[in-house]
Amino acid sequence: MDFAINHIAAPKLSVEDFFAMVRRLGANWVEIRNDIPDVVNNVAPEEVKAAAEAAGVRILAINALYPFNVWSGDLPERAVKMADYSAACGAEALVMCPLNDGTAVSRDDLVFALRNIAPILRERGLAGLVEPLGFPISSMRTKAEAIDAIEAADGADVYRILHDTFHHHLAGEAEVYPDWTGLVHISGVTDAEVAVAGMLDAHRVLVDADDRLQNIPQLRALEAAGNTSPVSFEPFAEAVHALADPETALRQSIDFVLREIRQAAAE
Repeated sequence: MDFAINHIAAPKLSVEDFFAMVRRLGANWVEIRNDIPDVVNNVAPEEVKAAAEAAGVRILAINALYPFNVWSGDLPERAVKMADYSAACGAEALVMCPLNDGTAVSRDDLVFALRNIAPILRERGLAGLVEPLGFPISSMRTKAEAIDAIEAADGADVYRILHDTFHHHLAGEAEVYPDWTGLVHISGVTDAEVAVAGMLDAHRVLVDADDRLQNIPQLRALEAAGNTSPVSFEPFAEAVHALADPETALRQSIDFVLREIRQAAAE
């Protein structure tokens, strides 16, 4: 299993320190962000590229273009800007998240947005990682919706699906799409009191034995179906962000996931 680490797993670390930690953990891939932490708007892409080369890691993606499915206002300008940054820093893909405020977005608008973003990505040699958000207020909750729209937009050459184990669980989507999946995000929820419909980013911790999201069965299903996409740790909980030693916590979670996957494969 090929692991990646999202910078949100250790947001207090500089780009250089984060990349170095990732290599010590034995991972090959990183994701950088434009929110927590906001690398895109604070570190020149050339500096990010140089730091990745020095550490020996590859920049899988920048996270994220939002809300990609509302092609109006300043979104076209931001899409070009983020794609330019992605290409300049050596990233291979751009994560794309849908509107998540309770406002509905039509299939036609979703397809229209995908059609408009596709040439921006193609011209820069980037992939678009379309990430359904499983929250009840999300305008695109399922991978099935996303794949349908990608096909309607003639975008199968440039778009792939981001399978997020948290959002997959929230959406109640049983099917995985191994042939469409280009990246997997994992995080866990261990709070025993919160209902699935009430789960928020703030509940998302590193995956351990108390996980409620069925991360291991999800990963096993993708692996058994032949998907070899990188698996990226993406915890949003402040308790994780505040850790004095995120490296040890990540190593423990990596070890747990590997051990459980091997056991599941052997059964």
